[in-house]
Order: sequence, then structure tokens, then C-alpha cells
Amino acid sequence: MTVYKRSYRPYEGLLTSERWRFLVVARYGLQEVLESRLLVAFLVICCLPFLVEAGVVYVANTPSARVLLGIDGDAPSPMRREFFMGALSFQGMLAFLLTAWVGPVLVSPDLVNGALPLYLSRPLSRAEYVLGKASVLAVLLSAVTWVPGLLIFSLQAGLAGEGWLGANIRVAWAVFAGAGTWIAVLTLLGLALSAWIKWRLVASAALFAVFFGGTAFGEMWREVLRDPWGRLANLTYLIGLVWKDLFAIASTRPMAREMLDDRRGADLPVWAAWMGLAVACGLCLLVLNRRLQAREVAS
Repeated sequence: MTVYKRSYRPYEGLLTSERWRFLVVARYGLQEVLESRLLVAFLVICCLPFLVEAGVVYVANTPSARVLLGIDGDAPSPMRREFFMGALSFQGMLAFLLTAWVGPVLVSPDLVNGALPLYLSRPLSRAEYVLGKASVLAVLLSAVTWVPGLLIFSLQAGLAGEGWLGANIRVAWAVFAGAGTWIAVLTLLGLALSAWIKWRLVASAALFAVFFGGTAFGEMWREVLRDPWGRLANLTYLIGLVWKDLFAIASTRPMAREMLDDRRGADLPVWAAWMGLAVACGLCLLVLNRRLQAREVAS
């Protein structure tokens, strides 16, 4: 074929380092999902609990504000580990909803439209492709989980008296590690469902089914067989048990029918919860490894 117009010019810009090449996928993925005004509005709504929690921290550490609101000055301060775990739990619920929204559109369009071979024909491995897509969710979920959690912790540390930071430094680690574990589970599960199911609404519904179906199965197993090991299918319970251990909270109060009761034999050991979450992440990686393979299509 004769070329009459030689207007093509090769790319002359700087090349991304091979180590950080996955960030190119992450950058364009973030740019695409943030084009949705509804998503941006939802992210703004996710900031509202942070403002409420910041207000609670301010009132708890300001005697004049407590007097103005008619709060007993001798009442115990609510700034305990339970407060930060409760805040993380609520933000974790928002992170779940965000995953159900964003996760199904990250991988499925590339598979449906045959774009995966175009990615892998570049100097980009499948692992880097998955890492780039996972970074999109990780950034968004971080913005609604551990980032506001650590900001609240920093605010409390600044307003509280001397010695509070040293006595509660474990709380900061618990917020970061607990949110990081939750982000890893949600990200891999969202990507796996997006790679396996090409319809967005069905993939979002499947994410709800995995959590709510697993909760129902695990609790029925425990009630019928009087054995807690069926709760390994209950990802909500597993992450709750891990968070409880990270925050070093010993609660005897029943939660979802003694879900986190301290009676002997009522709970799984913490190592089993970590193992269950690790197995769930491993299964998601197996699904991604099987689905994300470039195939030549002959027409």
C-alpha cells in the first residue's frame, strides 16, 4: 500500500520507567471513572461522616463546647478504641458500596471489546495490568477509609492532652492495617467479578450475593451444626474478627446473634480469620489469572 501522507510522528515524550509502568493504566482508569458526576457526588457524600466524626472529636476535647451542648462534664470521653473502630466500620460500608459501583467497569470492558491484547502487546505484563486496575480501586477506597480515619486520629491526638498519642498509637496502626486488609479483599473481589461477569449490574449484584450469601450460610451453619467453622464463608464476620483483634477490643456484647461474642467456642481463632481472607484473595487471583489471557481472534 502506498503511503501518500506521511503525517505520522512517533512519540517523543519521556517514557515511563518499567517499574512504574502500571501507573499509566491506573492514571487513565481513574480519569475514566471520575468522569461520572454521580461518582464524584458519592465521593463527596462519603466525606460527610468524616465531618461528623471531626465534630465529635472537637466537642469531646473542648469543655466549653460540652457545656454549651449541655453534656455532663464528668461523663467519660467517647474517644476510645471503640469509637475509631466504629468509624472505620461505617467507612468500610461506604467502601463496599463504592466497590460495587466502580469494580464492574474496570476489567469487563477490556475483555468484551477485545482490548486486552492491545494492553499485553505493549511492554506490560498481566500482573502489571492487574496492579494498575487494582490501583484505581485502592486509591478511591483509601480516600474513604484509612485516610479520613488517620485524620480523625491526628485531630484527636492534637486536641488531647500529653501522653494520649503514646498510649493510643496502636489505634493508628489498627486503622491503617484494618482498612488496608478490607481494601485488598474488596479490590481483588471486585476485579475478579468484573473479569468473570461482563454485565455491570449482574457483577454488582454478585458482589452483594458473595457477602450476604456468605453471611447467611455461615450463620446457618453455626446455628444448625453448633460449629463456628462455617463462618469462614462469612467475609463480613472474618474482617470484623480481624479488626477486633487489631484494635485489641474485648467485647462480650452480642453482635448479629453473638457474632463477635467472647464465649469459648463462639468465635473462630484470629489466625483462621486471616487464613479465610487470604484464601478468598487467592481465589480471586486464580480467577484473574484464568480470565486475563490474550487470545487471537480469527475472523
